[in-house]
Amino acid sequence: MATAERFRKIEKLGEGTYGVVYKCEDLSTGTLVALKRVRLEAEDNGVPSTAIREISLLQDLKHPNIVELIDIVNDTHKLYLVFECLHHDLKRSLDNRVTPFYGPMLASLSLQILLGLHHCHRKNILHRDLKPQNILLTKDSKTIKLADFGLARAFNVQERSYTREVITLWYRAPELLLGEHRYSPAVDTWSAACIIAELATKRPLFSGQSEIDQLFKIFKLLGTPRTEQWPYLTSLPEYQSAFPQWSPADLEQSLGTVDRQCVDLLSKMLVYDPAERIRIVDAIWHPFFDQVRGDFMGHGGAAEPGSTAIRMTPFSP
Repeated sequence: MATAERFRKIEKLGEGTYGVVYKCEDLSTGTLVALKRVRLEAEDNGVPSTAIREISLLQDLKHPNIVELIDIVNDTHKLYLVFECLHHDLKRSLDNRVTPFYGPMLASLSLQILLGLHHCHRKNILHRDLKPQNILLTKDSKTIKLADFGLARAFNVQERSYTREVITLWYRAPELLLGEHRYSPAVDTWSAACIIAELATKRPLFSGQSEIDQLFKIFKLLGTPRTEQWPYLTSLPEYQSAFPQWSPADLEQSLGTVDRQCVDLLSKMLVYDPAERIRIVDAIWHPFFDQVRGDFMGHGGAAEPGSTAIRMTPFSP
């Protein structure tokens, strides 16, 4: 196990709820790494459960589209997680662009998000905090990796009552906003759809200022949900029969110049009933990705033949 003296801090990359991340040089190899210092609130309590969970999950998540945990440093009452260092995150990349992503670049980045997410779900892991800031890019902006698994957790189909205080508001699925505690990987699917739409338009799809404002922004675009499309809607804790009634807007018109195939994919990912929301395994085979799928499924990328990333049932239009 490495010691802290092995790393030279270069700059602070960011700070979150569970720790501070530094860009460092590994003095033993000369390579750059990202060093995440985990907060130890009380030394007597040992390592926080969130850090233990993140370490455990990442050790089981080896995939080209998931950030690699290289090492763990436990040094003088301080805990550091050593990750591969990537150039920037998707939020910064989008902010620095004059135009949204489009064409093969949009399809490529979107597919890689789904491939990484598919691997998580195959391993029975929910990410629960997908947002542009938690998706990292290589220097050439061609390869993305899912990061920040501080809120991730393993899920069990038979017992899945979890906290709903997860996922940054703008990317939070409607079932969570309505108080659902028994949720599925479909919450990550919703987040991924919001991110893809943001890449394609250069603006957040739903930018609510509070939970109710977020809900109403969703309702205004997709229409106020009805029990015909979401059978157990009225049993959700935060559901109110007095919700304003909006008719669905035209998604293609609302998204502007976004490719029609991309709009079709988003319409399947943004379905109210989680049971009817397209699974990531099927979304990967949507025709929107035909233009780039070969780059990842036959050329040494995220999905070599026989790898975990392509053992899936093809999407049926």
